[in-house]
Amino acid sequence: MARDLAIDLGTANTLVYARGKGIVLNEPTVIALNSRTNEVLAVGQEAWQMIGRTPGYIVAVRPLRQGAITDFDITEKMIRLLLHRCGVSRFNRPRVLICVPSAITSVERRAVKEAARRAGASGVYLIEQPMAAAIGAGLDIHEPVGNMVVDVGGGTSETAVISLGGVVALRAIRCGGFDLDAAIQAFIRREYGIAIGERTAEEIKLAIGSAAPFEGEVKAEVRGRELMSGMPKTVVLDPEEVRRAIEDQVSQIVQATVDCLGDAPPELAQDIIFQGIHLVGGGALLRGLASRLAEETEVPVHLVDTPLESVALGAGRCLDAFDTLRDLFDSGS
Repeated sequence: MARDLAIDLGTANTLVYARGKGIVLNEPTVIALNSRTNEVLAVGQEAWQMIGRTPGYIVAVRPLRQGAITDFDITEKMIRLLLHRCGVSRFNRPRVLICVPSAITSVERRAVKEAARRAGASGVYLIEQPMAAAIGAGLDIHEPVGNMVVDVGGGTSETAVISLGGVVALRAIRCGGFDLDAAIQAFIRREYGIAIGERTAEEIKLAIGSAAPFEGEVKAEVRGRELMSGMPKTVVLDPEEVRRAIEDQVSQIVQATVDCLGDAPPELAQDIIFQGIHLVGGGALLRGLASRLAEETEVPVHLVDTPLESVALGAGRCLDAFDTLRDLFDSGS
């Protein structure tokens, strides 16, 4: 019998949870194709290594941008490969629960469902990421108590106030970790006249990126191609410059959180002041983001134990209690 699967189909990473087994796959959402034959060469980590390093006829692409499918056929191929890796074949077709950003349109929702059905799922259900993240963070979403989750992903950032199994207030923006990387690329191009790739920008963000000043700051050496001469060149960046580069994007995330708090009914706002805000998602690991949010909202902010896995774990818990939590899923066509 096929195992039910939960997929956190993220812009940056895709995680697959198998019922009864836990997280069985955690790979970058990247696929490498031969553009001449349309053949899939690699998926996940192997394809991620190829970004910016391939000959002209091989393209390493991210099929999702800002939480939405940009190329339907490639997304379908990728989901098919991921399901195949998890043991799905023509003979065992599992039910699949997919986590999607709340900001996507009904057309985009249909595209996700259709891609999963064609890839071999017997039934496809959707759950919004903030709800799955709240369950994964261990919050009691069915009680009449206000819980607030800030999910900073690769392509979207979502802030939700949840009570009695439903979303009471929501702010979703198409801004996330990749926008921070793009801002760093643009800053280095503008200030130093050097072009760097998206992988290098991500490495800079992880090494010295921050939303607020932190102890033990160090500078980082950056290698890239000088635009004027086309020659390789090295420059030294300090954390203050990176903070300046990503300030606009960080401010958008902070503002969305403040606005969502403002939308919450007074009784629930009271609960949130007591419970605090729970921060999840890969972008939550940006140094100083929790302290910056706490400072701007004047509410305690808790970074959950497993920010990267919390959405997939939450969806997995939904699978384990499929019939009791069914009302949380969107199963319409």
